[in-house]
Amino acid sequence: MIGILFFVFGFVTWVNSVLIAFFKDAFQLNNFQSLLVTSAFFISYFVMAIPSSWVLAKTGFKNGMSFGLLAMAVGTLLFIPAAKAANYPLFLLGLFVIGTGLALLQTASNPYVTILGPSESAAQRISVMGICNKVAGILSQVIFGGLLLSSAAGTTKLETVIMPYGIMTVILVALAAWVRLSSLPEVEAEETAEEALASKSSVWAYPNLVLGLIAFFLYVGVEVMAGDTIINYGVSKGFSMDIAKSFTSYTLYGMLAGYVVGILFIPKYLSQQKALNYSALLGILFSIGAVALDGYLSVLCIALLGLANALMWPALWPLALQGLGKFTKIGSALIIMMISGGALIPLVYGSIADQLGDTQLAYVIMIPCYLFILFYATIGHKKSSW
Repeated sequence: MIGILFFVFGFVTWVNSVLIAFFKDAFQLNNFQSLLVTSAFFISYFVMAIPSSWVLAKTGFKNGMSFGLLAMAVGTLLFIPAAKAANYPLFLLGLFVIGTGLALLQTASNPYVTILGPSESAAQRISVMGICNKVAGILSQVIFGGLLLSSAAGTTKLETVIMPYGIMTVILVALAAWVRLSSLPEVEAEETAEEALASKSSVWAYPNLVLGLIAFFLYVGVEVMAGDTIINYGVSKGFSMDIAKSFTSYTLYGMLAGYVVGILFIPKYLSQQKALNYSALLGILFSIGAVALDGYLSVLCIALLGLANALMWPALWPLALQGLGKFTKIGSALIIMMISGGALIPLVYGSIADQLGDTQLAYVIMIPCYLFILFYATIGHKKSSW
């Protein structure tokens, strides 16, 4: 059941790359305006992370997941009047509401995966969930890319979104009822001895967390860029929409490969910290390639960022939360807030691309992001005091 929920996360999140290209053409938007899709969606995590933890404290995990699915259904339903009215801001509101439900769902289900079984196998369960997430993302590209971006579909017909988003609404409501009526156990996270203790008086007194929050913010930003800007980038470089619409799938295949590497090699042959080091180095290398190379090779470098990004999420968590004691839960909520990097960094990219008139050179902003992640992986996470 949790695997199906992670499948839903992936499907709903990664369809944004198709929507960016679709709305850019339908409303004749520039890069910055089209990337408001990611901003509307991901800023909800910043707004909702801490309120989500309050909701879950009142409702429990299972009911919280059900409420999250219902909120997402409200968001997908908004796409129907938005399409009929040809109203871009209403589409953005729908995306924000979907993101709000997803933030609640993520806040409930991520710890649920950890406490559903023995802690020593939690990383394995998270990797399996990651595969569910990315397979769904690839399917979303095939289905929505075919429906919205193919030359046969006629990309400027906004009504094209009504049928698929209507179906998604029905599925989300059905899933909410299924989760609510299921025998999914109501579990509580046990407080460990470490969580009961804390040597500092404030969560901000832990450099490994504060620097980790910056690393999370930058990582989510470059991950979203690698998946959500690649279609429009391909079109700007002369690829037809029929070819470019599959480019996000390449990024997701790269992420799948990264998860497989994680399952096979961590921690037996490779520590999580080393995995983060190598991931950041790959990110720097592929970012330089994206800016310096031409045509298909440049697109391929952006897609290969999926491989570089895959292991960052599971590797950053333990480094950021290490030694937080009683501040572990608020630390986790702050990390979820940093998913808002996906709202702001792609917007910066879009603004630079518009000002320079160059979608390729604008990718240079990814290099300092990966350099900071490399700093955190090698030095920053070790800092125990300011």
